[in-house]
Amino acid sequence: MKINDSSTTPIYIQIAEMIENEVLEGNLKENERVYSTNEMAKFFSINPATARKGLNILTQEGIIYKKRGLGMFISPEAHDVIMKKRKAIFLKNHVNNFLIEASKLGITKDELIELIKAYKII
Repeated sequence: MKINDSSTTPIYIQIAEMIENEVLEGNLKENERVYSTNEMAKFFSINPATARKGLNILTQEGIIYKKRGLGMFISPEAHDVIMKKRKAIFLKNHVNNFLIEASKLGITKDELIELIKAYKII
């Protein structure tokens, strides 16, 4: 995990996304303990409040939960919540623009379907 200092994405968002990626990649599993704010602050050389802000986002979204005195843990629903969230973002940011451009170019729905079927992921 690494923070991108030159990114326009705030550090606390990068932290939340890193933890989400760890869940999606299977590196953090349900009910597994998440790094503490102090651990993240030390590891990334950031203010603990910044790390806490990233964890608060994940808590509000139901991706992590707190066990009093023990720390933060990955919720059993985390993977599904992240997938649903990321799919919605993907559809909004990419598919919508894709369809708008296809419409401008006069590409039909059937042509799009055939193009997608023929496309090979590298």
